[in-house]
Amino acid sequence: LLHTLGSKLRSRRRRATARSRSPRGGAAEPLPHSDPWKTEEDPDSVPGVSRFQPRRTPGVQINNLSSHSPKDLFLLYFATDTVKTICLNTNKNATKNILGKKYKWSDIEMEDLYNFFGLLIYMSLVSLPSIQDYWKQNSILSVPIPHKVMSRDRFRTIFWNIHLSDPEEDEQNDKTKGTPGHDKLFRIRPLYDDILCACKAYFHPRRELSVDERMVGTKAKTGITQYLKDKPTKWGVKIFVLAESASGYTIAFNIYTGKTQTQSVHGLAYDVVKDLVQTSFLGTGYHIYMDNFYSSPKLFMDLARMKFGACGTYRENRKGCPRGRGNALTKKSKRGSVRWIREGPLVFVKWMDTREVSVCSTIHPAFSGETVDRRVKAADGSWSVRKIPCPTPIVAYNKNMGGVDLSDQLIQYYSTKRKTSRWYRTLLLHFLDIATTNAFILHREISSTKQEQAMTHKDFMVELMCQLCGMSKEGISQSRRADHVPVAISTVTDSAQKGSKGRLKCRHCLQYKKRHDTPWKCQACDVPLCVAVDRNCFLEWHK
Repeated sequence: LLHTLGSKLRSRRRRATARSRSPRGGAAEPLPHSDPWKTEEDPDSVPGVSRFQPRRTPGVQINNLSSHSPKDLFLLYFATDTVKTICLNTNKNATKNILGKKYKWSDIEMEDLYNFFGLLIYMSLVSLPSIQDYWKQNSILSVPIPHKVMSRDRFRTIFWNIHLSDPEEDEQNDKTKGTPGHDKLFRIRPLYDDILCACKAYFHPRRELSVDERMVGTKAKTGITQYLKDKPTKWGVKIFVLAESASGYTIAFNIYTGKTQTQSVHGLAYDVVKDLVQTSFLGTGYHIYMDNFYSSPKLFMDLARMKFGACGTYRENRKGCPRGRGNALTKKSKRGSVRWIREGPLVFVKWMDTREVSVCSTIHPAFSGETVDRRVKAADGSWSVRKIPCPTPIVAYNKNMGGVDLSDQLIQYYSTKRKTSRWYRTLLLHFLDIATTNAFILHREISSTKQEQAMTHKDFMVELMCQLCGMSKEGISQSRRADHVPVAISTVTDSAQKGSKGRLKCRHCLQYKKRHDTPWKCQACDVPLCVAVDRNCFLEWHK
């Protein structure tokens, strides 16, 4: 009896719900998200895309008509005030660290720091097993440049003591650990802010942008180190990057410091994109491409209200994504099959390639007749290339999503990264890589504007290293070139001693296992060298 009464009550509730959802005298309205998937045969309207209105004219934001050397472009990111701050804080840190240590220290100036950066770039061009190998003499691994710029001990002490923030203020910040006022990035904050500001100031991007994460490898024990098992670099600092799709220019970035004490309303991925994409800096009408970590209907709709278009792969379990619809793709669906559903400005598209691919977009129609080439195996075992249909959002995604990957690729070609136990030194080297890579992209853009042949990436880095170290490409110090003149080793007043006093073994002759004594030396190198009618060791040495 109770079971029968319960069944009747449930039936009445269902009928009442159906009547409330249906208009009077008509059929019941379909439930939300109940429309079946459409195919490539069904037409789709082009969504209304906001007009592209950047804040500044896209491209380089410095005078393109004047000449800019690689060093000039690099110093846009490491400006005079920034370098002075690093020198000041490094000297303070070294003064504190030198107590009880055996090495000597003399305060560094701006030129010393430029030489230090130049040697780091040199080490990215010429790879040797360890830092000590760059200063080895009379060895198969010997290289000529580093010892002419600075001594090995000088380089190592600068690397040990280089510091970006004020050491005294570091101690005050460390006392606030565990409180909302603690800044986990305090030790890199001065350079972090300056580099970020410079990246935005000297280049304005074109319409297509991409958002992705980057791992800067380090295993230093710090609260911001992350472990990602699916990444090539599994341990490191995670950085969220906004880059231009065409050039790979790093426009903005945000270092992830772990979970915050305040709970995010819409999640980390939503907050990252909203923080990187700002109308106050960019303007409106930009197209943002992202992968399934960031994509969500909530984010895409909010970006559309901000007059930004968005396109990206998505995860089906995200809130608001269509699931359980009729006519969906199955494992037996033919390669090139397309399914789509439009909900206002947002279109969800599924495409069968070797596996199912899911993309959503507020920019594109579902399908406009595009095709892609794929190798297909016939029944007789032969292979042939066929054109199969491909949805418009997927074609655009594949074309424009690689901005951050392109930036990573350019950075890794000549990266200054070296093993260090301090996480802030690792990030300093990464900021140096961002500066050199962005400077090279600026050089390429300026050369294109002038219709000139741009330097290759390698030639640009070589020229930058030479200018930072104050050397020519032949390895001669440009700042001291005028000092390389032959002078007498010692002054002799007695004419009877002119033939013997002050003579030393010629350094150049010793390299060829010969001995010639000479009264001459190079004033700048302080090396005894022959200057004679039958041999000019002075000239050969400086070649």
